[in-house]
Amino acid sequence: MKIAASLVALAIALVLVSTAPASEPLKALIVDGQNNHGCWPRTTKMMKKYLEDSGLFTVDVVTHAPQGADPNFKPKFTDYAVVVSNFGHGAAAWPAETKTVFEDYVRGGGGLVVIHAADNSFPEWPAYNEMIGLGGWGNRNEKSGPYVYFGEDGKLVRDTAPGPGGSHGPQIEFPIVIRDAGHPVTKGMPATWMHAKDELYDSLRGPATNMEVLATAWCPKTKRHEPMIMTISYGKGRVFHTPMGHETYSQECVGFITTLQRGSQWAATGTVSVPLPADFPTAEKPSSRPAG
Repeated sequence: MKIAASLVALAIALVLVSTAPASEPLKALIVDGQNNHGCWPRTTKMMKKYLEDSGLFTVDVVTHAPQGADPNFKPKFTDYAVVVSNFGHGAAAWPAETKTVFEDYVRGGGGLVVIHAADNSFPEWPAYNEMIGLGGWGNRNEKSGPYVYFGEDGKLVRDTAPGPGGSHGPQIEFPIVIRDAGHPVTKGMPATWMHAKDELYDSLRGPATNMEVLATAWCPKTKRHEPMIMTISYGKGRVFHTPMGHETYSQECVGFITTLQRGSQWAATGTVSVPLPADFPTAEKPSSRPAG
């Protein structure tokens, strides 16, 4: 009788497990509309697909007016676990109310993901510069904060020398060097992996407070190791920042796709469950998935 009762209990437990509702996907919001990169409508669609393909997210898009200020740009950030910025250089300032709401959202625990030229945006917005850690262009200079890079000795450098923030050389394929293999975003990645053709941002500068550099790339132009994957704490919020992703072919890189998925999940939850795919780049060769 005891065996029979145990079998019945086991059967009930299995039924309960099999009928338990799956966890709800995380809600993500991509904000775009003004970007010096003409491919931005396409890259927004690509990033939306990548996030949804992970099975972790549902994704909405809110697009700012294409030129000038937009008094109607008032996304309801608090409806989302993470916001992905696909803005760029020269983007008009958001309405004052929207900026305050956004600051409160991130400071209160909302996630933010900063992609490529989004670190060019809003140089005059102090809170945004704190959120992204490092930025470029927009008259950023030594008053914006230090240059941050790794020296040849493997140590992080905060360089306060005067000079403009933001630069890049010709587009190239380049190796990504993992600096923190224990972080959830980079855990399990090869120590070095090749990124597809992209702009290699260098000489970014900013407050760089509460920032950790997870990966770098050696820049032929500056002869130093520039940050390529970063995380920043802003209040209770988590920010994931990568300067990668200039063009559609840059975002087709499996390294970029995986980094975006992992970084977005980490910004939203503080954890990462996205596995490393079998076609992840190696130290010798990049790997891309044509977006079609």
